[in-house]
Amino acid sequence: MKLAIVADWLPLYAGAEHVIAEFHKLWPDAPIFTTIANHGNLGPLNDADIRTSRLQKWYKLLGKHHRCLLPLMPREMERIDLDEFDVILSSSHAIGKGIIPPSNATHICYCHTPMRYAWEMEKKYLEDSNIPKFFWKRIRRKLNEIRRWDMTTAKRVDLFLANSTTVADRIKKIYNRDATVILPPVADRFFENRQPTTDNRNSAYLALGRLVPYKRFDLIIECANKHNIPLMIAGKGPDESRLKNLAGPTVEFLGYVPDEKLPEIYANSKALLYPQEEDAGIAPLEAQSQGTPVIAFKKGGALDTIAEDMSGVFFSEQTVQSLKGAIDRFEEMNFDSESIKKRAEEFRAERFREKIESIVK
Repeated sequence: MKLAIVADWLPLYAGAEHVIAEFHKLWPDAPIFTTIANHGNLGPLNDADIRTSRLQKWYKLLGKHHRCLLPLMPREMERIDLDEFDVILSSSHAIGKGIIPPSNATHICYCHTPMRYAWEMEKKYLEDSNIPKFFWKRIRRKLNEIRRWDMTTAKRVDLFLANSTTVADRIKKIYNRDATVILPPVADRFFENRQPTTDNRNSAYLALGRLVPYKRFDLIIECANKHNIPLMIAGKGPDESRLKNLAGPTVEFLGYVPDEKLPEIYANSKALLYPQEEDAGIAPLEAQSQGTPVIAFKKGGALDTIAEDMSGVFFSEQTVQSLKGAIDRFEEMNFDSESIKKRAEEFRAERFREKIESIVK
């Protein structure tokens, strides 16, 4: 069996790239085909055989702003020659599934979401791309073309895998295709370097991630300010200055936390606050791997990863009142750290690899 891995693009090592890294562990000799790559800045993928498209030179010339190249990417994805391969394993949140597989090959797509730039986030894409408004009308026409292309390419996939039930439902709605749900992997190091269970947890709640508006750090800061709740926020991002201006005396910003420090941060927190809606989301699983419960917004991938009243509690609206109600319920409950850790075992990367390998075989 000769296998190829396909990715949308590889500008940095983030959530989707963790999945590709697990594919790479299973098939280290398999080439990874993609449109552009930031070579040397891809963590465990730096030693992989990464093969880029003709857009790579433009990616460098444009200061590594890959979003500007999105309208050109579908055609470049289709130009990739995969004739020598028996199995194509794509990781796709945009265009990765759009490769043209050989007629005798099997194409398995691990779908993080149908292309949100085309279906749900056109305005946000344009606003975030720094492209002058003079070009927006032309780009909107191009995005209409991409939508039609995206619908067509769903037929090139033999089997869809989804990273959450929410995404599986979206695949069904948009492409009218069924998908097998395999939740994203929690790195093995979170289980190999577990912190000992202790009753002396920090009194502060934790929130972490890239500081961007949709993750709703502003909501938990407002709640912490209003109700004098100790809160630690880990992460960096473009919304950092605004959030720091909002924060009161009970809110502490930890900045960037290295990967090796994350288990300790999770283990010593009272609970992880997770106020955003994510397609999947890995932070709640990482927290649970350390026995730490989660207080989460009741939408998206959190519904797959949190067992209500066993490993966390939910709140139904993104309001201070709803969040505070969940915190109050949490404060009155007892959570068994060892039971939470045991449940998290099913999400470790080793299990993820076993499931993927079994499906491919």
